[in-house]
Amino acid sequence: MTTPIPDHRFLRALRREPVDMTPIWIMRQAGRYLPEYRATRERAGSFLALAQTPELACEVTLQPLARFALDASILFSDILTIPDAMGLGLHFVDGEGPKLRHPLRTKADIEKLGVPDPETDLRYVMDAVRLIRRELNERVPLIGFAGSPWTLACYMTEGEGSSSFSRAKALALDDPATMHRLLDTIARSVASYLAAQAAAGAQALMVFDTWGGLLPPAQFREFSERYLKDIVHRLKADPIAGKLPVTLFSKGANGHLETMADSGCDALGVDWTIDIGDARRRVGDRVALQGNLDPSFLAASPDAIRTEARRVIDSFGAHPGHVFNLGHGITPDINPEHVAVLVDTVHEYSRRG
Repeated sequence: MTTPIPDHRFLRALRREPVDMTPIWIMRQAGRYLPEYRATRERAGSFLALAQTPELACEVTLQPLARFALDASILFSDILTIPDAMGLGLHFVDGEGPKLRHPLRTKADIEKLGVPDPETDLRYVMDAVRLIRRELNERVPLIGFAGSPWTLACYMTEGEGSSSFSRAKALALDDPATMHRLLDTIARSVASYLAAQAAAGAQALMVFDTWGGLLPPAQFREFSERYLKDIVHRLKADPIAGKLPVTLFSKGANGHLETMADSGCDALGVDWTIDIGDARRRVGDRVALQGNLDPSFLAASPDAIRTEARRVIDSFGAHPGHVFNLGHGITPDINPEHVAVLVDTVHEYSRRG
């Protein structure tokens, strides 16, 4: 069950090996832009019920594969499953996004936190991974994922989304020892969670550092990158997860690509604010790159989508190690037919041989 598909183009690209065409998957490919997703979500009654019911999580994970010739599937879940398992009370408010009922407000709150057991506290995620892997029947590889320590710490201290996450930044500056204690606990939790996903059947792993780019360079190195590297090292030491490719995606942190490439990861995700050819030249052949079409471009005409997809492929050039993706998640307003245009264009234009 846990053996990767050795010759799938997605995994080959992550290993920077030759492929017959550039593989593509899309962040948030199972989501609100699909009418079938919206129908399943309505049937579930809430986003949380959808994510916490393995059969429904499997259903929506597979939905985009029925529409598009995607080269990977990604577990349908949420990055805040770990804080929820720590007792912070995840819930969702329509129009406002995720919230935590018990955000961290004191040093004592942070000192009480423990590392959740993935097979007990997060059993529904592991059951979903096992079910999805079985239902995929090796059509494409399955990606497991988690949020980064800094990103989770932002939500855990703020209690909800924010444009600045000033509480997390203030804690990092005013009491760095306590922030490091929090980040260390989260990093150990993320590594354990991802290793459990690997044992359950995930064939690639990804860490989303959604808010790392909010930090100035010195603070990014201390409070985000340091713990991303720690997670990679822990995963590479795991007997099962150590065999899987690991992708790090730190949105808005393109100034740190060189040091991120030295983390031991196999690939870096890049957002749309950098030319992917420039990113490739900066990291050389150390890692594969994933990206990086601006998600809003999918609202443009099919001809414009084709032009921009070709531009990204041309910019990366005739080198191994490219996984085509958006520079961040697809938005709910996108026409699914435009996604089909993108997927088909990437495959047709990049076809080798």
